[in-house]
Amino acid sequence: MPRDEKGAALTVLRDSAIEAHKAGDLDAAQRRYARYLALVPRDGGIWSNLGALFRSRGEPEQAIRAHMRALTLTPDAPGIRGNFANALTDVGRYDEAIALRRRILKDRPDDPQQKALIGRAMRGKGVYDDAIDYLSDVLLDHPEDAEIELQLAFAQLGAGDYEEGFRSYDARWRTGEMTAAQVPYPRWQGEDLTGKTVLVVPEQGFGDAVLMMRFLPWLKARCARVICLTEKPVARLFSRLPGADLAAPEVKRSAGIDVCLSPMDLPRLGLTGPEDIPPPTRLHVPEDSSERAAEIVGPHRDAFRVGVVWTGSVTYKGNAFRSFTHREFLPLTEVPGVQLFSLYKGPLVERFQADGSDAFLIDAGSTDRDLADCAAMMQAMDLVITSDTATAHIAGSLGVPVWTVLHWDPFWVYGHEGDTTPWYPSMRLFRQRTPLRWDEVFEEVRDALEDEIGGDEA
Repeated sequence: MPRDEKGAALTVLRDSAIEAHKAGDLDAAQRRYARYLALVPRDGGIWSNLGALFRSRGEPEQAIRAHMRALTLTPDAPGIRGNFANALTDVGRYDEAIALRRRILKDRPDDPQQKALIGRAMRGKGVYDDAIDYLSDVLLDHPEDAEIELQLAFAQLGAGDYEEGFRSYDARWRTGEMTAAQVPYPRWQGEDLTGKTVLVVPEQGFGDAVLMMRFLPWLKARCARVICLTEKPVARLFSRLPGADLAAPEVKRSAGIDVCLSPMDLPRLGLTGPEDIPPPTRLHVPEDSSERAAEIVGPHRDAFRVGVVWTGSVTYKGNAFRSFTHREFLPLTEVPGVQLFSLYKGPLVERFQADGSDAFLIDAGSTDRDLADCAAMMQAMDLVITSDTATAHIAGSLGVPVWTVLHWDPFWVYGHEGDTTPWYPSMRLFRQRTPLRWDEVFEEVRDALEDEIGGDEA
């Protein structure tokens, strides 16, 4: 093929790969990137694109490999540095990510995104005070930047400065990543609520809702009437929430609502630090759910019953890092006297059933009608072991002994140190020590389970 024709063909291949990537056809884009790079191995921009593709597919190690090649080939391109820093942050290589972003800032000193992400890496390391100092300073230069303020909020919350943290967290509505509930009522702006009827509307995940319902009595003490708009999976679980006059999936226009707020606004009613945290809310477990749970565990009354969950919502962008596979639990089935029950319901249940793991982890979750059924199963367990998902918050609220297995950069509720959290007295924390490695922490879990069984026998 003549050189001009070959060059034109390569350009067509390159452009088609980029177009497929932009269109979300990742399989086609990946194949075309690979074909192109086999012929043009020194195109740093395309290596960076491939790294971004791998990152979006939840393949962080492949992303790192691609970005390393991109940076070697094109070391001075800010976009390539930024993409590599994103991938490094994903796997906990925070110092390297910070160094790359500081190099970008030498050329772009007013880039607020890089400053926000440096702060994000600092809090990822667990150095909350350093992150707070840094983000507070850069926020002075970019007072309207929502991402900088949001990262400051997470650092403040992780440090236990809840008063400032939840004030800063209001920036979440300005990031463009969240959509407020569509209700025809004004949103609370911190004004006096005396004599008002207040609607609490859904905001984020079910776990966050369970976490925050403990503050409803505080709200009730400040207003005339509290109504909670509940989503179907938690409707029965939330049907008798302390502090709520009504909790239901629908609210009539005649309810006379004056103002609405979100669950994550509730701590602004007076939470300042860990010493102020009220006990978890009381959840309602219907009798028919308890009867169903008793029937499922009936043949295993003599066993030490452990309910397990390995993943949260697959649509949550951080789920790949906080979750693990069901197979991590299989060694626990070898502990004498233990019977494991899967409490998981979701799209990954087919993998769990396909490899025969449901012979060892009894499937007690895939037929749940809602989270009230799941809660009843938890109450029928001697112990729940779960990833950081809604089940952790439900078990903690029920007072069921629960071991929460955390990845290296956990939710602010758990902080970066210790094996307990003031938010849930019945919870024990197990922490991943090495990013992407779950075997180490599950060895600790198994040792702890053997000790638990041994203690019961004694």
